This record gives sequence, C-alpha cells and structure tokens, in this order.
Amino acid sequence: MSELKSESKHMHWSEWLAQRVISEKKEPYVISGGMTTSGPSHLGTLCEFLFPSVIRDAIRKHGKDCKYYFVADILDAFDSVPLAMEKYHSVLEPHLGKPLCVVPDPTGQSKSFGDHYLDEARSLMTKFNVHPQIIRINEYYESGKFDDWAKFYLENEAQTRSIVEETSGKAEKKDWSPIQPICQQCGKIATTRVTSHTIDAYAYSCDRDVKYTKGCGYVGQNKISDHKYKLVWRLHWPAWKQIFGTSIEGAGIDHHTKGGSEDTCCHITKDLMKKEYHIPYRYGFILFQGKKYSKSKGIGMGVSDMVKLLPIEVIKYMLVRPDLEENIDIDPNSENLLKTIEDFEASAKLDPSKLDSMNRSDQKKAIAFGISADNKTAWKVGFLDFLLYYQLYRNWDEVAKYTGDPQGAAYLRPYVEEWIARDFQPEDYKFKYAPNPSEMVKKFVSTLNSSMDGLAIHNAVYDFAKANGIEGRAMFIDIYRSLIAKDKGPRAGKLIAALGVDRLKKDLGI
Repeated sequence: MSELKSESKHMHWSEWLAQRVISEKKEPYVISGGMTTSGPSHLGTLCEFLFPSVIRDAIRKHGKDCKYYFVADILDAFDSVPLAMEKYHSVLEPHLGKPLCVVPDPTGQSKSFGDHYLDEARSLMTKFNVHPQIIRINEYYESGKFDDWAKFYLENEAQTRSIVEETSGKAEKKDWSPIQPICQQCGKIATTRVTSHTIDAYAYSCDRDVKYTKGCGYVGQNKISDHKYKLVWRLHWPAWKQIFGTSIEGAGIDHHTKGGSEDTCCHITKDLMKKEYHIPYRYGFILFQGKKYSKSKGIGMGVSDMVKLLPIEVIKYMLVRPDLEENIDIDPNSENLLKTIEDFEASAKLDPSKLDSMNRSDQKKAIAFGISADNKTAWKVGFLDFLLYYQLYRNWDEVAKYTGDPQGAAYLRPYVEEWIARDFQPEDYKFKYAPNPSEMVKKFVSTLNSSMDGLAIHNAVYDFAKANGIEGRAMFIDIYRSLIAKDKGPRAGKLIAALGVDRLKKDLGI
C-alpha cells in the first residue's frame, strides 16, 4: 500500500485506483455508479458514467475482470420541470412529487420522464464507448432486492437514525423514517411520511407540503413486500453497494464534505451493517463559467451540443487529463474549445514510451491521450487548418486534396460544418474570400513562388514591407483587406499558402 502511494504521483488516477482495487479487494471486482436522470445530460453527468468506465478499463488492463453497474435512480421524486421541458409544463406539473419512473414522457419517446433522460444518457454512453450494465433502480425495488435492507433499517431504526444525525450534523424531524412510502391514491413519494411500523409493514400519511407540491391527505398502510417505497438517500446508497457487491465507487466532492452522504454511507456500512467498506474516491466539480452545472436550471452547455462541436475523444481528453479532484471550469466559447483541440493535437505527438523523461504536465497529456484516443488520432492536419481550408474552398474534395489528409477531412467534416453553421468560429476565422487587391498587395504577391510554405510567406511580408518603407502591421492589414475585406484574419502566411500562390496570382490578375 505504501509503495502504491509513493508511485501514485507518476500514475494517472485511474491506474492508481485500479491498483488499489487489485491489491485491497477480492475478485470478482465490481465498480458501480449512478445518477438521477431528471434533466438533460451535461459534462457533469457525463463524468458520472465516464470515470467508472475509465477505472474499469484500467483494471482490465491488468488481466482482471471487473463488472460495471450504472444505476439510473429513477425512483426519486420529480421535483421540478427542467428548462428543456418547459413547453410541457402544464402536462408535467400535475405529476410533481411522483417517482420519475411513473411520470409520463411528454414527448412520447420513452417509457417515462426518467427514462427519457436515461435513454439520452444511453445514447451518449454508446458514443463514448462506455458499456455498463444499466440498472433501472425501480425494477430492483419492485423485485424485492431492497426489502431485506428496508426491514433491517426499520428493525434498527433508533441506531440508524442516530448514525444519520451524527454524520449529517443535523437533527432529523420527529417523524423521520428510513423509508419513503409511495401514496396508493395520488402516487406521490415526496409528500408521504411513516406514522408507525413493524419490521415488515408500515402505516403512512400523505400530508406533507414540500413547497413544489402538497400531499393528497390519504392515510394508508403497506407491507414492505408490496414494494411501494424507497429508502431515503443516505440509506439507499449503502444498500445498493451491498446488493451489487461494490469494490469501488466514487462521488462528487460535495458528497465527501463534512456532513455529506459519504460519511453516512461509511458509518452505516461499518457500524450498522458490519460489512467491509468499498474503496471510495471523489472527483471535482465540472463548472460552467464558474458555476456548478445544473440539469434543472439549464446551467451549462449540454453534452448533446458539445458532441456536435468536438470529437468524442477530445471531450474525453478534456475530462480525464486533470487530476481527479480538480475542478474543471468549462467556458465553451470558440477560443477555449480551440485551445482544447490544439492541446489534444499536441498530446498526440508525445511518445508514451518516454513518460519518465517528461515533465508532469506532459505526462498527464500523454496518458490522457492514450486513454481518450487509444494512442491514435483520426486526423493529421490541425482542426483549425480544416476550418480555414473549408472556408476558402467550400468543397470537401478540394479540402482533402490541398490538406493532404482525406481521412481527417472526412472525420472532421461534421464538426467543421457545425462550427460554421453556428457561426462559432473565432473572429479571425469569420471571413469570406473576396479578392480586391491594392497595387501594393499585387506587387507583394508577385514576389512569391509556389514552393513557399506559410512561415516563409509570413516572413516575406516583413521583408517586403521593410524594403518598401512600409510598417509591417500596415502591410498585413492591407493584405487582409485585399483578400477577405477585414483588418484581421488567420495568419497571413497560412492564409496565402492555403489559397495557393499560383491560384492567388491568377485571382489577382498577376
């Protein structure tokens, strides 16, 4: 164990955790994770299924098998209409307080509202090559897999409550119970409370006001075997880890803070269940312009938009390169996304066999590239070059020809077209080739020859300006105005090289 700690500084976090699992736990290894699918997926929810997959892959590289269970927690209460569904507000509002798995999908595409966003997550998992066994947790409750733990908590209610209060740092209400009944009359789970119970049965009243909805007033009773309940979160979480036989599971830093549910889970498992604890890990927040992503409030660019702008492997790289507990602040404007793409492209040039000779920053880049792209990339020419060439030629056959990278052109085509369709290019790359040359620019272009590359042309601008008594900056502005009717644009040497000196001379009548 001490050896692993000393080596962890030179490992990716997935490898460090994989080695912990192999050294500390017994086979069969199980990694679990999950989320409540109550709104559109964003980069924060993407990490919920991506990080466990990366760790599972690291375990498998050691020749060990590892099962991966992903829990869709769709028995949770439907507590708000997300912005993405606001047009269906009148249809959805009557179902507030019910389990997500029984709220109808107003689009008619999925089994339920919770399944609507679970299906979206499934599609993303496929895109990101993540293949867990997906568990609709309501089905586990309906089949009785949680019944023994529900009875256990009810039988040990006083001690259970004591642990919850001590670890959360707050006193629970007088009518607190380990279970949340589902009302037989109105179907709500958010508004019920247990009024009395035995080990395997309970009475309840649906009379709570939770601000976003109120109970119907029904008074009823059920048996645990009726499966009309859900355990409260701080007890539900440790129970599922016993059901799945979890070896390792992570959660966001908020769960791991003092008073968070991780403390409760640990003490419930060790002190009440008398079970061995899994290996916990924590990961930082994915922030959007400094704010925590929110599915319901619509804060943050959704993954469905992000995957149209960035190749999958670039998004994976962006998320797995930082240290696990580091917050990742995403500001998805064109400049920042281009920096990410260029960082990914630079990492492709690092030799993974020479990690020991790299600085820590390059080590992280090389390892993240291997994880996200399996040490190969689908394009050779830079993304920014494709963006430039396509705007000049507007023909992908021409782009493939002049870049010399037909495979890359075919692969990046949908992304480049999406950037242009959304007017997402950086300002310097928003242009239309419209030659209207000054006499000085025509004179300059006449000095060029077709063997010159972008750098040589760029340097030639300075040489020409100096020889003709012109300020370098003024010469560049003259070139841009003559070619794209703007004062700024892509690097002039690269722009002219992409156009081709011979073509440019013809277009300028030289």
